[in-house]
Amino acid sequence: MCLALPMQVIRMEGSTALCEGRNGVERVDTLITGPLQSGQWILSFLGAAREVVDAGRAAQVEEALTALESILNGTGSVDAMIHAGFADLIDREPQLPEFLRPDPLRSLQ
Repeated sequence: MCLALPMQVIRMEGSTALCEGRNGVERVDTLITGPLQSGQWILSFLGAAREVVDAGRAAQVEEALTALESILNGTGSVDAMIHAGFADLIDREPQLPEFLRPDPLRSLQ
């Protein structure tokens, strides 16, 4: 499992983008996502943009990372941090990504 960091694109520079996130400004490879626009949000892992996301999703990931950081540092209530950082996962069943879900049409063949 990887933990991708949300970053906002400042500008494109060839096949890389200058982006800003929780660890400051970084140059990010965009070969997976293709060209990006200033202001777009991405999830970055190991120096590469892995996915383009909207501002809401970027904020959700940032909240989860902040909660994990607080838990690891021993600051605040673990229960409160879990509810604050992972509210979207509480009281619901895990969902498989679309490409891993069974195809009901395949069983008819």
